Amino acid sequence: MPGRFFLTSDASDVAQFFGRAKPDPIKPRFNIAPGQEILVAAPDLAMMRWGIVPVGRVNARGRPVMETIINARSETVFSKSAFEGVRRCLVPANGWYEWTGEKRRKTAWRIRPKVGGLIAFAGVFDVWTAPSGVDVLQVATVTCPPSEDVAHIHHRMGVILRERDFTTWLQGDDAGTADLMVPFPNGSLIVEEASGVDWTAP
Repeated sequence: MPGRFFLTSDASDVAQFFGRAKPDPIKPRFNIAPGQEILVAAPDLAMMRWGIVPVGRVNARGRPVMETIINARSETVFSKSAFEGVRRCLVPANGWYEWTGEKRRKTAWRIRPKVGGLIAFAGVFDVWTAPSGVDVLQVATVTCPPSEDVAHIHHRMGVILRERDFTTWLQGDDAGTADLMVPFPNGSLIVEEASGVDWTAP
């Protein structure tokens, strides 16, 4: 969707992928969860908390949006008040996880590009001022309907952008980015059962 993802490439590879200055060294992370700090290109590389707290925003019924939002639907991300004022960014990853099956008997699946290397999820971010007065950079990934590769395990997938579309996503207007929020081409992803992952590790 993604609800967990992994980033195992080193800082030099991430910097080269986005054409940005090299960030501080990063350790391989095999289980990145909501609420954690993640690396984001916005457009410079920076750390942000995964999950947007839409303070002061309301839903279609005029009620405050209280939950932390980790994924924004492509169909409504630029029209819902919960995302008013957000800016666009890119979230690097080497792949992500999904689960199928009944509770306590779920199977974990790892999804990654067939060509290997990095992918970039479309994301949106803003700044939340915490009760303590600290400004927190916060980000959500954008989702769309799944490709055929993923449809049998989940009804949504993250919007994966190609390198040629990075500038349009970061700098284009909302109308110009609509065509980018589509499933990754069929046959481009590997879906395999995930094993050997420590789900308790940060």
